[in-house]
Amino acid sequence: MKEHKYHIIAAAVFGTLLLFPQVINQSFYLHLMILVFLYALLGGAWNMIGGYAGQASLGHAVYFAIGAYTSTMMTLEFGINPWIGMLTGAVLAVLVSAALGYPCFRIKGHYFVIATIALGEIAFVLFTNWEWVGGAVGKHLPILSTNFIDFQFAGKMPYYYVALTLLTLQVAFTYFMEKSHFEYYFQAIRKDEDTARSLGINITRYKMFAMAFSALFMAFGGTFYAQYLLYIDPESVLPMMLSIQVCLIAILGGIGTVFGPVLGAFIMIPLAEFSRAWFGGSGSALDLVMYGLLIMVFAVMKPSGLMGFITGK
Repeated sequence: MKEHKYHIIAAAVFGTLLLFPQVINQSFYLHLMILVFLYALLGGAWNMIGGYAGQASLGHAVYFAIGAYTSTMMTLEFGINPWIGMLTGAVLAVLVSAALGYPCFRIKGHYFVIATIALGEIAFVLFTNWEWVGGAVGKHLPILSTNFIDFQFAGKMPYYYVALTLLTLQVAFTYFMEKSHFEYYFQAIRKDEDTARSLGINITRYKMFAMAFSALFMAFGGTFYAQYLLYIDPESVLPMMLSIQVCLIAILGGIGTVFGPVLGAFIMIPLAEFSRAWFGGSGSALDLVMYGLLIMVFAVMKPSGLMGFITGK
């Protein structure tokens, strides 16, 4: 009965989000919601590996950058449609996650976190010095046309619905994953890897599964970001702060939950945007202070995050 109530609430919220641009069609608020959807998507992607599989990665910006650079370079150099570039970037991100994840999963705890940080920094240096992808200067995407086929639109409303669709796909995937047998395996791995291994669970296989789909949705977000802003560079798509931010969004909302990252994004992103709007340049670091305070408060009072208030855990 309680789950049925959650379904009704989720459907009502989704319906409200569908109607939002029809009621409030102001550029700032549409931009704000687009960012909320994008970061909820990224937080949900990180949650698959960090929340469900219990592997705290701080190098996830790598997969975001792969999605952004792949679609951008395919469009600029080969004239390939950005939607095809998005799918190609996602496949490439999955392959890279397999190549990087397999050796990294042989180490645990703090060593795994350090390894992911190192990989992220290596990627940052690589892309900064890679002239073909624009190096530190980055790449601008030309305005081809304003239609769905070219993934370019005249206003923000179409981007709003594309971002909402991508987030819905990620949430739906996580929901069905949670309802499948994978959830039991992930719980066992998250609580005690040695015990899970003794029960015959192939730990590496399930970690690789979580990492693959985590990378896939991060890459989707990267392509969307590139098409939305029409400009990418290492500072915008590969900063360590991005990896930390998506991690914090999931933690604040509630790791290992379907809607936790969505709630986290609805708190953290407006907080950042409004602080910049109200305080200008002096507010650029205020959101980081707020993030830190929120994380400390929830770590002490509600480790289960915002979802803990809803589920009562």
